[in-house]
Amino acid sequence: MTKPAATKPATGRLKGLLRPAPLLALGYLGLLVVLAVGADVIAPYDPNAVDVPNKLAGPGGTHWLGTDELGRDQLSRIIYGTRVALIASFQAVVPALIVGVALGLTVAYLGGWWDRVAMRLADVMGSIPALLFAFGVIAVLGRGLTNAMIAASIVFAINFMRLTRALVLVERERLYVDAARVLGLSTPRIMFGQILPNIAGPIVVQFSIMLGVGQLFEAMLSFLGLGAGADQTSWGEMLDLSRTYSSTQPLLPVFPGIAITLTVLAFNVIGDALRDSVSSQSAERITWTTAKSRKPKVAVPTKETRAVLSVSGLTVQVPGPGGNVSVVDDVALEIAKGEVYGLVGESGCGKSMTALALMGLVPPPARLTAGSVRLGGRELAGLDERALSGIRGNEISLIFQDPIASLSPVHTIGRQIGEPLRAHRGMSRRDALDRAGELLNLVGVPDARRRLGDYPFQFSGGMAQRVAIAAALACEPKLLIADEPTTALDVSVQRQVLDLLLDLRDRFSMSILLITHDLGVIADVCDRVSVMYAGQIVETADVDTLFQAPRHPYTAALLDAMPTVRDAGETLPTIPGTVPPPWEWPTGCRFNPRCEYAVDSCREAIIPLVEGSRCKRSGELTLGGARV
Repeated sequence: MTKPAATKPATGRLKGLLRPAPLLALGYLGLLVVLAVGADVIAPYDPNAVDVPNKLAGPGGTHWLGTDELGRDQLSRIIYGTRVALIASFQAVVPALIVGVALGLTVAYLGGWWDRVAMRLADVMGSIPALLFAFGVIAVLGRGLTNAMIAASIVFAINFMRLTRALVLVERERLYVDAARVLGLSTPRIMFGQILPNIAGPIVVQFSIMLGVGQLFEAMLSFLGLGAGADQTSWGEMLDLSRTYSSTQPLLPVFPGIAITLTVLAFNVIGDALRDSVSSQSAERITWTTAKSRKPKVAVPTKETRAVLSVSGLTVQVPGPGGNVSVVDDVALEIAKGEVYGLVGESGCGKSMTALALMGLVPPPARLTAGSVRLGGRELAGLDERALSGIRGNEISLIFQDPIASLSPVHTIGRQIGEPLRAHRGMSRRDALDRAGELLNLVGVPDARRRLGDYPFQFSGGMAQRVAIAAALACEPKLLIADEPTTALDVSVQRQVLDLLLDLRDRFSMSILLITHDLGVIADVCDRVSVMYAGQIVETADVDTLFQAPRHPYTAALLDAMPTVRDAGETLPTIPGTVPPPWEWPTGCRFNPRCEYAVDSCREAIIPLVEGSRCKRSGELTLGGARV
């Protein structure tokens, strides 16, 4: 069985540079570096040696490219000019790269007023023509190559900031960023250790192209007499001096012009090749492992058992057409040590938002507006990001339904599993890598040691989910939240993952909150379960009770819609309608528009959760359980 194609990390894809044009460009730039470094040895003459009797001489045996208006050797001046060309390009682009990328990364990730202020300043800077801005900087700082390149560097930094910001705005929504936050990595570590490597490809391309633009900028300013000084040899300055004498010696501007053109073109060709390399894709085949038998469930904890997680009144709101609306409303849960607790419901009921709220990861513009989340007696609601980073991945962890998306594509598996160990346990890189190998072996990845250096795209869906589980369990958390961990997997691999979770629950004595829409999974592995509809818990019970005697019509409808062997040749029962959006949730029981048992009193007022059921008629209805 093959896994889906995945993007190969940019660090392993440089085949685009091996084509003839990029190789020629690289060779040309390599030649420029050699000429710049060895100009004192390679150049046949001193670039400033005056020989007036031979002025404006054409190409010949003594002077291969001729001489200028003072008799200076053109070839020597072009060779020495490579120093100015390369130094100027890197002077302009390297500081811009460092400052612009750091600013773009920071303002995009932090958002809010940081982003607004930075972009307004960038808009102001962008409204000023680059050349006029350079004139202003040079007027303040004075003429000279370094001052001219400072002006260029400021302009380039704005470009790098805009590019980086655009990339980060997309990248920060990726699942692997949430996974890094779940593992408790600090904000700088997420920005520079996780996001930056993933956006490095386009930035490297832009860097290469900007080197060519930097060379063009230097030549332009030197041509205007604002760049290189009299003691420096610049191709732009050579063009400027040739204007007066081009009618006498028409070849005078040709050779510096060719040098500028070829240099800019070489940087652009390499930039195009890097862009093509970054955009390529690759896929590989990985075999599945065999399934293991499932471990038996543990007994339902007694009331006296202290809850590992205690949640009450949890409410998350988002802006809606008529004001704030609750997407998670007054949710209450209690999970005991060693318990597997299920949270089930249709898509759009608020299950995943509840999981994010428990982790303190509610995505803007949503906000946690009320409620208590206590982990082992410690209140998590209201803690700042720094405090939560010390808890996520350490005491509470989360695995996502899309394992490939939750792993960074440009970092090795070993590094990603080791990150929480280094962040929370202070392990060295070597020790964290050793422990990562042990964890991979623990979750059943074959040849675990060898695979530490592999990338996520080299793993199948089932194996990638095992990797995500290993990373989540690295610091042996008290509670593991599994958000649809088997949705994207086939039945046999789904069984393997569920068996693995139960095995690890026993090994680490941890609790599991299993979020799913599959009641079959709930029946198979959970001890207790809460049914969620339209942001509210509508029923809570132990698994056997819920399947045999549901008390809420929604639960009964879900059970009735479960496919069974007896359904062969029959139309599968369905629940009419769909879950409405939060701003259209009805008054009273939110299930009432789809409920066949609804009466007028069901539509009048908010219905509380009483004795595990949020149904006004639960005492008078006899609902059917699961069909067998």
